[in-house]
Amino acid sequence: MTDLPARRLLLVHAHPDDESINNGATMARYAADGALVTLVTCTLGEEGEVIPPALAHLAADRDDSLGPWRQRELAAAMKELGVTDHRFLGGPGRFRDSGMMGAEQNDRPGAFWSADVDEAAGYLVEVIRSVRPQVLVTYDPDGGYGHPDHIQAHRVATRAAELAAEPGYRADSGAPHTIAKIYWNRVPRTTAEDAFAHLRATAPDTFPGIAAIDDVPGVVNDTLITTEIDGTAHAAAKAAAMRAHATQIALSGSFFALSNDLGQPVLTTEYYELVSGTPGAAPGTREHDLFAGVTGADQ
Repeated sequence: MTDLPARRLLLVHAHPDDESINNGATMARYAADGALVTLVTCTLGEEGEVIPPALAHLAADRDDSLGPWRQRELAAAMKELGVTDHRFLGGPGRFRDSGMMGAEQNDRPGAFWSADVDEAAGYLVEVIRSVRPQVLVTYDPDGGYGHPDHIQAHRVATRAAELAAEPGYRADSGAPHTIAKIYWNRVPRTTAEDAFAHLRATAPDTFPGIAAIDDVPGVVNDTLITTEIDGTAHAAAKAAAMRAHATQIALSGSFFALSNDLGQPVLTTEYYELVSGTPGAAPGTREHDLFAGVTGADQ
């Protein structure tokens, strides 16, 4: 790309819908502020369970046509968030959804979980060297909750950041680029506790059940949180993006459920842990901008 915006954010996610749940408000905020927001999704989410009965035929054990459907859902979600640069790792369908940990799908040919990390990272290096992001957002080493594709997305994103910075790696993929700051998706435990208390107090019967806090990906001790992004001004955009993922998400007001019908809160302030790079806030305080301290990325 030429004439790149001053601020450039790259997010790496495992399946369509992960980005809207975890980072929808953040993505909408930065897109609205003129930053280049690039989303790379590693699979089409072919093994996902389908919520609407009328679309049950899309599932992998029936028509096996969920992947292209979710590709369209993702495009609709990105339109709601104002994100115009969204891609699939290696192209749509290059890597297939691996299913839950321990499933036979983990080892199927083409499954993302069984992919060679360096090979998969090579596709992401091309993106990094093209859009030259200062900030990368992805999962922690456990993928937030142990899903094989989330774990693999962490590994691939981390390795790609390393390779993209190496001058001797694949000159054909563009000039080397070092990402200034790398973040993991997080949720502070006290925030989760308060949000679930609000769900139980105000809408306990919205869904058949209520999820357990420890079932929410990325919940950690508050002390690990380095950064909080206030996306309340973009709450409607995040909700619309989540609603666009209709095969995977049921949304009701400020709460949602996945195929397990267990209610969870929708968070519009989103939280992160800086794991690489220099903090842009004083010790003991939280950043309020992913680009804080990044040279040349000031608003």
